Amino acid sequence: MSVILEEEDKERQPQKEEEEEEGGGGGGEVWDGDDDGEEDDGDVVLVAPTNFSMVEEGVYRSGFPEPRNFPYLETLNLKSIIYLCHEPYPEEHCKFLQSHNIRLFQFGIEGKKENSENIPGEVITNALRVLIDVRNHPVLIHCKRGKHRTGCLVGCLRKLQNWCLSSVFEEYQRFAGSKFRVTDMKFMESYEVKYLRKCLHSIIYQYQGYGSNKRRLLDREDNLLQPKIKSS
Repeated sequence: MSVILEEEDKERQPQKEEEEEEGGGGGGEVWDGDDDGEEDDGDVVLVAPTNFSMVEEGVYRSGFPEPRNFPYLETLNLKSIIYLCHEPYPEEHCKFLQSHNIRLFQFGIEGKKENSENIPGEVITNALRVLIDVRNHPVLIHCKRGKHRTGCLVGCLRKLQNWCLSSVFEEYQRFAGSKFRVTDMKFMESYEVKYLRKCLHSIIYQYQGYGSNKRRLLDREDNLLQPKIKSS
């Protein structure tokens, strides 16, 4: 059985403009339900979630995965998912996580209104603590469309990695496209890495990475945030 890798069909966008906006969980691209993930000749089609990309080694980002994206997610060998919506994770998705021993960390952030107050700095900081902990890798970050909330979290990670602000904004806009929000960019600009200082005393440096000796941050066990779905 051969395997075919496909990107999401970018022409399959919702008809209504408001469906492009960040909202609660419940799905990424519109799907007519006829695609069962396999072609008629038996070839397995691996479809990446909308707006999927690698952030860095062991860290990925995307929009909300559809069930047809599950075979693709299996190839990532995920340990954790960071979910940035308020709405409960769908039951079908929870079953997939449990069957693959994937931990779910949920950090609810409002996604619709053009208001930087909808992005609480404390929530971003807590999400960053999970994100930089290598014990949670490989990890997938997603909201609904993978644009605004996901973009803000990745942008703050880049600031922690000492990226210049222009590069942070360029990456954010690459994924947000014409839907970029000035308030998101203002939030990323104003977010101070010092917000992490309160937990840095409990963080140790660990070197990891296939011959690259990349320096990563690892939270001590006693300060590890607990996932909503634990691996068995």
